Formats: sequence, structure tokens, C-alpha cells
Amino acid sequence: MSEEAVKKEIASLSEAIRHHDTRYHGEDAPEVSDAEYDRLKRRLEELEQKHPELALDDSPTQSIGAAPSSGFKKVQHAKPMLSLSNAFSEEDLNDFAERIRRFLNMSADEDINFFAEQKIDGLSCALRYENGQLVQAATRGDGQVGENITENIKTISEIPNALSDAPEVIEIRGEVYMARDDFFALNKEIEETGSRAQVFANPRNAAAGSLRQLDASITASRKLKFFAYALGEVSTPVADTQKGIHDYLKGQGFSVSEPIAVASSISDLLRYYNDVLERRADLQYDIDGIVYKVDMLNLQERLGFVGRAPRWAIAHKFPAEQAITRINEIKIQVGRTGALTPVAELEPVNVGGVIVSRATLHNEDEIIRKDIRVGDTVTIQRAGDVIPQVVSSDPDKRETTSEPYVFPDHCPVCGSIAIREEGEVVRRCMGGLVCEAQAMERLKHFVSKQAFDIEGMGAKVIEQFWDAGLVRSIDDIFTLEERNKTSLTPLKNWEGWGELSVKNLFEAINKKRNISLNRFIYALGIRQVGEQTAKRLAAHYLEFPNLRREISKADDESDAAYTDLLSIEDIGPSVADDLIGFFAEEHNQTVLDKILAQLQVESYQRPDNLDTAVAGKTVVFTGTLSKMGRSEAKAKAESLGAKVSGSVSSKTDYVVAGDDAGSKLKKARELGVTVLSEDEWIDLIT
Repeated sequence: MSEEAVKKEIASLSEAIRHHDTRYHGEDAPEVSDAEYDRLKRRLEELEQKHPELALDDSPTQSIGAAPSSGFKKVQHAKPMLSLSNAFSEEDLNDFAERIRRFLNMSADEDINFFAEQKIDGLSCALRYENGQLVQAATRGDGQVGENITENIKTISEIPNALSDAPEVIEIRGEVYMARDDFFALNKEIEETGSRAQVFANPRNAAAGSLRQLDASITASRKLKFFAYALGEVSTPVADTQKGIHDYLKGQGFSVSEPIAVASSISDLLRYYNDVLERRADLQYDIDGIVYKVDMLNLQERLGFVGRAPRWAIAHKFPAEQAITRINEIKIQVGRTGALTPVAELEPVNVGGVIVSRATLHNEDEIIRKDIRVGDTVTIQRAGDVIPQVVSSDPDKRETTSEPYVFPDHCPVCGSIAIREEGEVVRRCMGGLVCEAQAMERLKHFVSKQAFDIEGMGAKVIEQFWDAGLVRSIDDIFTLEERNKTSLTPLKNWEGWGELSVKNLFEAINKKRNISLNRFIYALGIRQVGEQTAKRLAAHYLEFPNLRREISKADDESDAAYTDLLSIEDIGPSVADDLIGFFAEEHNQTVLDKILAQLQVESYQRPDNLDTAVAGKTVVFTGTLSKMGRSEAKAKAESLGAKVSGSVSSKTDYVVAGDDAGSKLKKARELGVTVLSEDEWIDLIT
């Protein structure tokens, strides 16, 4: 593949996975199975590994959970609740171990013990104990902020209200789940009493739905259970290994998944994996894989995190389950950036105890490659989710009148032409702002949790306001209150609304008239600009007028502004092109002016508590470091408030040169930039 084709596929995959993250975590309405979601992730990870210089900051491995529900109070996690990277083969596990060795600068003959346990398919939860007493329980939420579910958690008999031997503060993390027998009994009761329009699709959904009840008595009536597996904030350590944590939790009366294993060889870990896989069907709870963690906690601390996943842990997923069904129809969905995604409407079929009726078909290439047609008998597979992946079709069972599926060349929503650019795997609607599918999704993105996070204005409210013609552009959000004052049908008279809810909404909007620079950048929905990239841009340019001016100047590749843009860590030509294109578009500039007239974008503020020698400095690493891996060195620099750049310029403060340093060292000397050896760098930061 050409470099440009790789860039476009990375962008397309990232966009698709972001969409599925929103559907699954934010809207509880997944469109693809775990297996298909994992396939997309694996392909993206494969491209990023082969072409690290083209990798994006907002890789799907960095996305976590869902925004807290408006029905529960919010809880800020003392330590983030992160997601895990996935492995699917022995090769993946070997790569995982090798990455750890490289990061820690360990030789191949040095043993690393790994702790292995079952990956429970439930709802993540954090229990906070102070002076031995349970004082708070929270869902994972988006990893930073969760939902306060303390009263509901107290109805679960397996969770102790008090600990006999605990430090002053300790946070127990684990998974709330529902046993299979209890799940089937609950669905039977629902069917018999008619208390719900639909039964739960699987035990995980049943557990999540039961735990999120605003009425704790309903939660108490459901037979929920809890497996403990980790610690969050701890005032005093209780163990120095992951195995020690497991034993401590068991000793405090928590249920823990067993058996577990501690091993230093991949073959031993795979033996444990296969043993559990063989017994999976006999378990009374759902698991979708095995989690491996570096056993020593001091090594976990050194390894830290990449994006939103720990470097020291990985989830080894189980193979997908399969079934055979029929495709009744193929529908086209249009995403926020105009991507046309084909979805198969299936004859409902039971796959591993779950009734599934829809599957993504990804794109037109996949339809052609697998020769998928309406009416085909197909094999589908799932791995713990509601919506499966279409694996293949059976041409021998095809009707003689069957014809190949013709992918539309016009948008089904607005009728605009849909074009597939060279090297891209998706076809996109060119309707832009006239396409309702795109405009509405842009608004949803703007108010989403990681963007403006306007409480009370979620996806459903955006759809309601859109349908009523109240909010059709971003600036409409901030003029809504004034327009409502003169409306013949004010919001307070709408069904489901009242004076208090309207007052709360307007207060929530007004609270967001001051917004941080990185959130504002992310909220604009620029392709390939996720949360991490937005933060790097904010830290580099500090103020939005600076960013707007400099990126507009970068349209000329001979201008220093273009070189400066590319010097930002993880921003390559592809991301730069999307940024430049966004700010070069006259219509976008007009919309920006309207938005900025309604709010204030704050200057980027670096953390106040980083009183270090390198806070605010721009650092470039080059050559081979002997005392720590390059990734560890970069992570350490950023944790101390430094900006890590991929190229040397006159704005660089330090170049840290290891063995065999090349062109970057030469350029640093030409520009008079301070060059430090690895030892000098370590002395500076310690």
C-alpha cells in the first residue's frame, strides 16, 4: 500500500471505531459485534505498528466507557478506570511481552511474571472504603467520571459494607454481573408479567440495566453478583504483586474469579487460557477472554499507560460463536462525516444465547469480496455482543434470481452524490451541511461528554430540537434561550419538559460559555483530531487565535508555520492536511465566528502543580537510550510537563541524544539547541 492509502485507511478505521464507541458506550445501541469491533481494532493496530509515523493520537484503544447518565450524580475517579488492549493469538502475546521488555530495557533472559485471570463480561464498578466502611460506589463511566450508584450497590449481598483489615482509604474495583440461571429466570419473569416491552439480550445488559435503576428496590430484586479484581486509590499499599492483591481481596470476603495463574512463559499462559476456554460453557457467568497483567506492581508503575490503556495488561479474547441465518435487507446508514455504512437486516437467530437481528457489512469492498446479497444464507459470528459479523455467504443456497448488491452512489438521506476517493475504503456523502445525517451528528459530537459536555443536552435532545427546527447549527445552541423567550411554543410547554428542566438546561448551556481550548478543538469535529491530538494542539499554540492564525498560514508548505505544525508530536502530513483543510474552508471560518461570538475559549493552562525543570519545555529524543526505553522516556517527560516533539526546530529547548544519534542531533547543533546526554537528562529531571 502507498503511504497515502495507509493514511486514508487509518482515518477511515478510526472514524468507524469512534462511531461504534458512541453507539455502544454512549447510546447503548451497538451496531456491530465484539468480534467485528475487535477486527476493526486489530486492522488499525496492524497499520499503526507497520507505520508508527502515521498513527493517530485518538486510537480506538484510548476510548473508554460512556458518559454518566443524567439520572445519577457524577463521581470523579481518584484514579482513572482504563480500558485494555486486546490480543487474539500467541503472536499477539509474544508481541505484548516483547513490548514490555523493550520499554523496561530488559534482556530476553530476564523473567517477567504475569498474573492471569478470567475476563468477566459485566459492568465495571469502583467501591470506595474509608476507615473500613463502604462510603461510595461508582460506575466506570468515561474512565474519568462515573455514576454514583452507592445505594444500588449496597443491595448486592456479595459486597461487604465493612472491611476488617483495610487502610484509611482503599478503592476496590471489579465487575457486577448476573449469573446465567438468574438471567434466564429474570427474562422468563419479564415475559410472563409483561413488565418490559423486550427481554434483556444477554446477562451483561441485564446486569447493567438492573444496576442503573433509579429505584434501588428494583436493583435489590435482581440477583446481581460482584467479582473483585483490582485496586484504585489506596492510602497504604496492601500488596506488592497482582497475586497479592487477589489474595487480599479474597481475604476480605470478596468473590474473586478462580482459578488464576502466575507464569513467566507464554506457553504456560496459553495453557491456562485453553483450560478456561474448555470450561467456559460450564461456568455460571459470562466471560469473553483472559486478562494478563504484569505481576509486580513496581513494574506496572514504571510501565504506565499509553493513551487510555495500561502498557502492563492485555485482554486475550476468546473466539467468536457462530450461527446461520438469512439477510432480509441491506440498509445504508450515514455517519457524522458522511461515511456510508451498509448494515444487514437479518432473520433473527440465537447465537450463544443471544437473539441477533442486525450486522454491519463494513463497506462496499467487503460486500464484493464476500459476495453478500439480499436473500443470502450467511454465517454470522458474535463474541458477547448483540450484533454479529457476517463471516460468509453460501452461494449454493442462493435463489437463481439473486443479483449482486449494487452500492448506492447517492446519499439515502439527502440525495447528494456519494463519492469514494482514491485509496479510501468508504464512500462519503458530499452533501456536507445540507445533509441532515451529518449535521445532526456534528451537533451530537459538539455536546458530547469529551467535548462541551452540556448536561441535559444529549443525543436524544439534539434529535428532538433538530426535528423541531430549534437547533440546526452549533451557534443555535447558545441562542436557544433568547429565542425561547419570544417563542409561541416555549420549551416549558413541550411534553416531557417543565419550567425546572428548561431552567436547568439553559443554566447548563451558559456554564459552557467558557470552555477549555483542548475541549473546543475536539468539539469542532475535525477529522483525525481526537482528544489527545486536541490536547497537543492546545499545549502547543496555547490560545485559539494563535492556532487559527498559524494553521491558516500552514496552508503554504514553505511557510515556517507548516514545519511548526509537523513538529507537534504525532501530527504527520495526513493530520496536518485535515487541520489545514478545515481552517481553509471559508464556511468553517464563518461558523467559527458565529460560535466565538457566543462564548469564550480559555487559554491553555498547564498543570499548576508541575514545578519541574522541564515544565513547558519542548524536548526531542534521538538515538538509542541505554537506561530507559524511548517510550518510557517520552512518557516521563510529558508527566513532568514537557512537550515532546518529533522534530528539531528553533523552538526546541532540549535535544536528548542517545547512542547513534543522527540528523536530529546535527540539526540541534546547527540551530544552537541545548543537547543533553541521557545521564544529563536524568540529572535534570531528578
